[in-house]
Amino acid sequence: MKQKYHSNTFDNIPNEKRLRILETAIKEFADLGYDSANINNIANKCGISIGSMYKYFKNKHDLYLTVVEFSVKKLKKVLEDIIIDKKDFLSMIRSIVKAIQVYTRNNVYLTKLYNQMSTENNSELVWKIAYEMENITADLYASYIKIGQDENIVRKDISPRHFAFFLDNLFILLQFSYSCDYYKERMKLYVSEDVFDNDDLMADELVKFISSALFI
Repeated sequence: MKQKYHSNTFDNIPNEKRLRILETAIKEFADLGYDSANINNIANKCGISIGSMYKYFKNKHDLYLTVVEFSVKKLKKVLEDIIIDKKDFLSMIRSIVKAIQVYTRNNVYLTKLYNQMSTENNSELVWKIAYEMENITADLYASYIKIGQDENIVRKDISPRHFAFFLDNLFILLQFSYSCDYYKERMKLYVSEDVFDNDDLMADELVKFISSALFI
């Protein structure tokens, strides 16, 4: 049975209230990081008592893991919706890029939280939660590349697993570039001040970059 980091009581409260708690906690953890985030502040911002909060979560650590699990599930759902279309590899890549642009703008704090996750002291537990999604993308990208190599479309002098890792790092950095102030300024410096006004051009250029490295 999969481990839960919250009580059954939390599952049974109205969906609107549950989402309000999760979204408030996401913003707190994303802005302040795990160590500086305060469960009392989260409860106050949600308009609920700290006593109620502790009925839902044993401690801040379990609240954090619940929030991480929620964010990973949302990201995973976006990816699964793209995969299920069964597009060719480059079309899938473009769909992922476009999804990153749209999803990140609509879920800025979720993306910031994902950035925070990689630097927290709870990295081992966080990794266990994120592993399922990361494993899907690692296998998916590598399998597409291997199929292309077998069909003599993709260069055979590259390692599918290495390329999958490099590709996913491009996507992660793109997410941060649409959500984190430092990476936003960095992208404007490298590309142009109006880079965020032309998502199609960014998608086109990234797909061309990946294609030039991949195909014969």
